[in-house]
Amino acid sequence: MPSADPRISSGNTGLDAVLRGGLPANRLYLVEGAPGSGKTTLALGFLMAGRAQGENTLYITLSETGEELNAVAASHGWDLAGIEVFELASAEAVLAPGRDQTILHSWEAELDGTIKMIEGVVERVEPRRVVFDSLSEMRLLAQDPLRYRRQVLALKQFFAGRRSTVLLVDDQTSSAGERDAHLHSLCHGVISLERLTLDFGAARRRLQVQKLRGVDFSAGYHDLAIRTGGIEVFPRLVAAQHHAAFVGDPVGSGVAELDALLGGGPLRGTCTLLSGPAGTGKTTLALRYLAAACDRGEAATIYEFDERIGTLMVRAAAMGLDLQKHVDAGLLVIRQLDPAEIPPGEFAAMVRGEVEQRRSRIIAIDSLNGYLTAMPQEHQLVLQLHELLSYLNQQGIVTLLVSPQQGLVGTMATGNLNISYICDAVILLRFFEADGRLRKAISVLKNRGGPHEDAIRELRIDGHGIRVGEPLSGFRGVLTGTPEYLGSQAPLMEDRDLGA
Repeated sequence: MPSADPRISSGNTGLDAVLRGGLPANRLYLVEGAPGSGKTTLALGFLMAGRAQGENTLYITLSETGEELNAVAASHGWDLAGIEVFELASAEAVLAPGRDQTILHSWEAELDGTIKMIEGVVERVEPRRVVFDSLSEMRLLAQDPLRYRRQVLALKQFFAGRRSTVLLVDDQTSSAGERDAHLHSLCHGVISLERLTLDFGAARRRLQVQKLRGVDFSAGYHDLAIRTGGIEVFPRLVAAQHHAAFVGDPVGSGVAELDALLGGGPLRGTCTLLSGPAGTGKTTLALRYLAAACDRGEAATIYEFDERIGTLMVRAAAMGLDLQKHVDAGLLVIRQLDPAEIPPGEFAAMVRGEVEQRRSRIIAIDSLNGYLTAMPQEHQLVLQLHELLSYLNQQGIVTLLVSPQQGLVGTMATGNLNISYICDAVILLRFFEADGRLRKAISVLKNRGGPHEDAIRELRIDGHGIRVGEPLSGFRGVLTGTPEYLGSQAPLMEDRDLGA
């Protein structure tokens, strides 16, 4: 059921997307979370959005001092000028000089006096947006749970009809981190922020809208990051909401023999898995497709979890791929990512930016092992990756996934993550032995987009680029890590003159 209240911005673009338009105005909301989860930063952004609209805004702080609030704002390059800050400790010093706050002071009188001062400043400022920080101090003043809840209800009734949108901030310290069901029922909406400490790497933060009466919103967890300039929320990707019309034509690599393996190349709107042990040429194949796309004038992007950009560029140049000219032309973007520092939600947002803003038509992820490191919980990783690949497929993007296999020779495994069922095509690379020499073989295991070769061909990569040889027969142990070639030597490729 759509809300009858006008929507106002929360001050955060990502959160507004989660809320599908912002917060219904003139209501009371709860922002809860442990210390360090980003509540104060989110609240300040909410007030600054109101200030930008010319609204009166009020920050009521029972926990932090005005100096501390200004320090938080300064860390983001913000100026709180124009935002009324009511600091309880300073107000008490003015209104009741010489009064000592001790454990002998009446808690009931203390709480009543606090509420009256808050009501007085609200009547004076007449704010359209209010932040009340925090409810934990009110719990301490009330001492009694019933009295505390009655005061919160009184606050809600006080703001009702005043055309004020109120954020109640709760750091949950006084409730041992437990959610207050009664408080949730009083508020029109509840936004929960969490800070997760992993075994290694930066802390992860996420957000969840627990409830929002009468309004459809994006449920579930959404990753967020606190950076200079405020909080950046990354709404959870839902692939079904992002379908675009496209023609599923094959995309060539510029190497005719390689394209023939897949009946012309990977189709637009499909995902291709490049699998094999280290050193077989998986990344080089991906780069060949990216370079061919750039040669056609299409934008392309590769995400590097494993290899340094400098090393990648040098290696590509040694194999006849001039990636620098495409980078300089703005067609190719190479992004190096640290899996210990980036949550999967942010990665999905980065990919969406490349597709929707840069119009990138081919995306490569090198490698899935690095992506796995970014999400320790394997079952969640598969769901995240499945949604991301579904989104790319519906946008008509050619996706290349590099998946190193464990081990170099002998029986090999695909690692802890088996995503071959998600991919539309699988290209397998292997080492094989022939004539006392270690060579590379390439074959296609599956192709949902159409027919594909079932032959095994030799793959050679040198300073002139990629070569794919004639079909080979006479193998023994094809499905092992190092098949042995016992056939004729005629189809095998030899070194070519690099000086030619």
